[in-house]
Amino acid sequence: MSDLPVLLGIGAGVLLVAVLAVRVSVRLGLPSLLLYLAIGVGLGESGLGIQFSDPELTQSLGLAALVLILAEGGLTTRWRAVRPALGEGIALSTIAVVVSVGITGTALHYLLDFDWRLALLWGAVLASTDAAAVFSVLRTLKVTKRLVGSLELESGLNDAPAYIAVVVLASGDTLTWSLPFVVVYELLAGAVIGIVLGLAGAYALRRAALPATGLYPLATVAVCVLAFACAQFAHASGLLATYVAALVLGNMRLPHRDDTRSFAEGLGWLAQIGLFVLLGLFASPSRLLDAVVPGLVAGAVVVLLARPVSVVLAVLPSRMPWREQVFLSWAGLRGAVPIVLAMIPLSKHVPGAQHLVDGVFVLVIVLTLVQGGTLPLLARRLGLSAGAHPQELEVDAAPLDELNAELIQVRIPEGSKLHGVYLPELRLPDGATVSLVVRAGRGFTPVRETRLRVGDQLLVVTTQDARDAAESRIRAVDRAGRFARWRGETGKD
Repeated sequence: MSDLPVLLGIGAGVLLVAVLAVRVSVRLGLPSLLLYLAIGVGLGESGLGIQFSDPELTQSLGLAALVLILAEGGLTTRWRAVRPALGEGIALSTIAVVVSVGITGTALHYLLDFDWRLALLWGAVLASTDAAAVFSVLRTLKVTKRLVGSLELESGLNDAPAYIAVVVLASGDTLTWSLPFVVVYELLAGAVIGIVLGLAGAYALRRAALPATGLYPLATVAVCVLAFACAQFAHASGLLATYVAALVLGNMRLPHRDDTRSFAEGLGWLAQIGLFVLLGLFASPSRLLDAVVPGLVAGAVVVLLARPVSVVLAVLPSRMPWREQVFLSWAGLRGAVPIVLAMIPLSKHVPGAQHLVDGVFVLVIVLTLVQGGTLPLLARRLGLSAGAHPQELEVDAAPLDELNAELIQVRIPEGSKLHGVYLPELRLPDGATVSLVVRAGRGFTPVRETRLRVGDQLLVVTTQDARDAAESRIRAVDRAGRFARWRGETGKD
């Protein structure tokens, strides 16, 4: 009992320092993930002296954190934004992974004289881009929707095939002709389980009358974690099921959807902080010096050869412009995921696995500095900043169960075509009405002559039967203006 206050104090202190590190990293132009690693190293054997060297526990905690990170990524990803890039995202998360494993493994076999199993393990560990790094870096860049969508889908989907490849190679089992069919089953079954649980969760949450607002975000995240567990029990891909379930839930019209996204974002940050601090705590600076050369060689192979070739082959059918291919090649960010995957062969006592973990640790630090720090400059040099996506209309809803009604909250962002629209021009369906407008901090009851402005917040009271039509109409006017209906805009996607 006496140790509990000390542990809680250390945990709270680390969390506060990590949160403040986000602001420091923005000012210095450094990825905050590296600062989290530094905090962990400072707490470890070379700093405060905390001893932590359990690969099995590190792998388990890292996988749990990855589940939460993928859940946050799916819940905060807008389907409308990533749908045009669905083909590229799937190709990058499957074809590119296979090509990258083959090229990296072959190169390291000959360059560093690794045996084939260890060389391919390096390739599999490094084949996956990192969801935490991509979600935290790319969403601050003003690049085209297609690029952001491709990279977000890739980082959310490619952890699953990379994880399967590492597990297969680390097990040491003889490869058979049935292995490709097993992999296809795991991926397809994981996707199906994610879709089913996502739809079932959305159906239940929309009809549940939970007594507190904060229970909706908890229940939503619980569905995502349940998808992981169910898929693992079915010998399918739990990581893929988690992301797909979160993607489905995040794009359904759930009660308190914005609150859920905010909660998931905070939970994702907490998982990232805990994961990187844990990995920094596990690292041994004394061993990292011996891993510098193989780590740098592997990094050069991945960035300069494996990643560009895999991107070119993956997007070949879509005829993507070469500038976008260059950006995609350079934006294959590596972070905690490769280190977590490297723990799998270490926990199975594969020969050379400790060297793999140390080398990947070095590689992640170098690539995060080099790639993460130069992405904004590369986007500008390639002329890809033009056409950046505008702010999306914020629409949230809360159920009024006793009245069989719902309350929709709308915030009008910059660039919205709701600006200048008179209230009657919204043409809301019967059963829906704008009951309050908040402008510059002052609320008032709108009248027919009220003209909407950027920055306004609207409260729309609607019956449950009219709720979907009301939101669709508001979104349609946001995209196409007062003549949305005549321009064919429905606001339903």
